Amino acid sequence: MDLPRYSKEYIDGVQHFLDFAYSDGDPQGEEIQCPCAKCCNIPWYRRNVVYDHLICNGFVKGYTRWINHGEWEIPMDVNDDMDEDNSYDDIDGLLNDQFRYVAQGVDECQNEDAKKFYNLVDEASQELYPGCKGFSKLSFTIRLYLLKCLHGWSNESFTSLLELLKEAMPELNIPLSCNNSKSFVKNLGLDYKKIDACPNDCMLFWNDRKSDEYCLVCGASRYIEYPEVDSELEPSKKAHRVAAKTLRHFPLIPRLKRLCSKTADKLRCHDEERSKDGKLRHPADGQAWKDFDSLHPDFAKDSHNLRLGLASDGFNPFRTMSISHSTWPVVLMVYNLPPWMCMKQEYCMLSLHISGPRSPGNDIDIYLQPLIEELKVLWELGVDTYDASRNQTFQMRAALMWTISDFPAYAMLSGWSTKGKLDCPCCNYGTNSCYLKHSRKMCYMDHRVFLPIYNI
Repeated sequence: MDLPRYSKEYIDGVQHFLDFAYSDGDPQGEEIQCPCAKCCNIPWYRRNVVYDHLICNGFVKGYTRWINHGEWEIPMDVNDDMDEDNSYDDIDGLLNDQFRYVAQGVDECQNEDAKKFYNLVDEASQELYPGCKGFSKLSFTIRLYLLKCLHGWSNESFTSLLELLKEAMPELNIPLSCNNSKSFVKNLGLDYKKIDACPNDCMLFWNDRKSDEYCLVCGASRYIEYPEVDSELEPSKKAHRVAAKTLRHFPLIPRLKRLCSKTADKLRCHDEERSKDGKLRHPADGQAWKDFDSLHPDFAKDSHNLRLGLASDGFNPFRTMSISHSTWPVVLMVYNLPPWMCMKQEYCMLSLHISGPRSPGNDIDIYLQPLIEELKVLWELGVDTYDASRNQTFQMRAALMWTISDFPAYAMLSGWSTKGKLDCPCCNYGTNSCYLKHSRKMCYMDHRVFLPIYNI
């Protein structure tokens, strides 16, 4: 099911599935529930329609046991090995990906990473309770923290759940609070960084300005300032100062390294497996990709090097216009992957989360600084990355080639004004515009531009 849909093995597998599903006849008039990614085992279709859907859309994710098409939900062999269950957590593989060089003794100088690695190895070896074989302390904590994130549990409710589990089953070897659970996630490299920002979008309090309390541009305070209150409350407020505005930065390089380690063969398929017959099937067939390769032949020489796209847009998370709030996520996509993979949710990486009472506007470049620093490292130097498919390391580099946004976000990301006489970034001075005096706005009634005939 995970094979490329154009491969012969996948097509033969689809035929085998259809032969099995239609083998015993069907009370619904020779129709079965379509298990493709769009239908999700809901509508009923005949064999030829199901075949087309599976070739075009693929199987619904996780449907490894065909319980809707005649296969037993529970294996008939009760002595079957439980290690084949998909619920197995590869904790050793996760630690090896994150601390590969420490585990191999290559990075001995990084004592902090070595300390984290050995602490996590110790946690992974501890039983959840005496005699437990399905979970370790580390795997159970990560699984429980995943449920917290998926279902939006508050930190207080998560801590209460841990306390209840510990009280009901004292033998459980689990953390006692939400903060202790977060430490596991941070040590695994799955954390994000909080960077305080000026409330007027002037600067970030990071790097050399990390300890500053006032903006160098406008003089605004970094923290929310409360009015004078009873002196007994002042020490507690000073101990818990709240930043006026915070940027959340999800480091890009560790996630790209982990992606390249596990899916290195998929990242090379645009060069090794793509059909080069002149037809447009992949971004690598486009003129922009080819022009970039001609300008930077050293970068194009290694098929591991990544081509990235950036997308951003703002929205109000509270679903109401009565509350003034704006959230701007910045998401990156890897276009080396096959087209049916690069737009999947698991391969779209959130890099920045900008939130505040208003949109950052043209000052969004202030918040892009941490991402730009990472992109500069990936472009100029590269990072050592492990290729699991070839069992070797390589120097991974990356380039940002495209941005995807609507017209207002385009103005913010590029700096081009999309309002006024020259709002079209393509036509520039060729834009036909006139100002309507009584309506007090620009009009483009004569501006009708079509593609040349030979491009249609």
